[in-house]
Amino acid sequence: MTEAPALPLARPDAEGDWRPGRAYALRPTLGILQRGTMDPCVRVGERTAWMCFRTTAGPVSLLIQHLAEPGGDGRLPTGQHDAGRVRWRAWGEGAAGLAAEPERVERLLGSEDDWSGLDDPDVAATLPHALCEARRRNPGLRLPATGRVFDALVPVVLEQKVTTIEARYAWRYLVRRFGDAAPAPRTASLPEGLRLPLTAEQIRRVPSWEWHAARVDATRSRALMLAAESADGLDRLGSRPIVDHAGHNAVSRAMQSIPGIGPWSVAETLQRSHGAPDTVSVGDFHLAAYVGAALTGRRTDDAGMLRLLEPWRGHRQRVVRLIQATGFRKPTYGPRLSPMDHRRH
Repeated sequence: MTEAPALPLARPDAEGDWRPGRAYALRPTLGILQRGTMDPCVRVGERTAWMCFRTTAGPVSLLIQHLAEPGGDGRLPTGQHDAGRVRWRAWGEGAAGLAAEPERVERLLGSEDDWSGLDDPDVAATLPHALCEARRRNPGLRLPATGRVFDALVPVVLEQKVTTIEARYAWRYLVRRFGDAAPAPRTASLPEGLRLPLTAEQIRRVPSWEWHAARVDATRSRALMLAAESADGLDRLGSRPIVDHAGHNAVSRAMQSIPGIGPWSVAETLQRSHGAPDTVSVGDFHLAAYVGAALTGRRTDDAGMLRLLEPWRGHRQRVVRLIQATGFRKPTYGPRLSPMDHRRH
């Protein structure tokens, strides 16, 4: 994406600063929230990000900038060892709510993600060398927590059992076709194409022929319609801990009570809505084979992946993110999913 100017041209409706206190990297942290380079709701650059979403007070466009602070020699540090400060500015009716609860923005930025357990020398010593190097090179990586379960779930459902290309096409098509314009600064424009995510009501109003035009099959459209019926309840889960006082994963159980929402969809959603550090995407078409190849040189299945990750229980999603940060690529032989065209089905 094109980086936004250092100083926006319009006075924000709300603004704030957050000091990470330790190394912070904006793109690796927030990049998981963006669905492709032309995501209509999220654009993440190296030190700048735009996000558009709704709060209970109304819609908001949020500009996030990671600002470096000069060191003792007066020079600006570079890279992920830079803590600096993060400045956020918001426009729209929902901005006032962010000003009243700035911790919501800070959680979105990863403020509550604590890597100290995995960084403990005794635990870190159990990691393969490549993962230790990945952590050394990426000390600013955090897991973001949006707190918005329904917003996180919608694109995840679109990704069920299809290629990434197909899912991203559907996401762009539906948001551009049925979503609302995001609040724009009065004297400046948003990055091209940014819009608000779909509301539950907008999803319920999508006619059958538009699902076909978006290349979304009946199974996924039905799951989205059922999720839309439970949108209020899903969003209430955003403020609940994943594991309750009795040690039960009540949030996962509640989400899976909706037909069409299984463990994979729950995991992919909670990784974004709750910054879930131990939630692994079981049932993913590629992940188990990828983790197995990275850790042992051999592909494995979901059960094998969980056995390999068990030594780092409590941090299994962090370990997966570190594997991805190594740049490892598994051999690309075997069957592949191909895009399907549902418009004539």
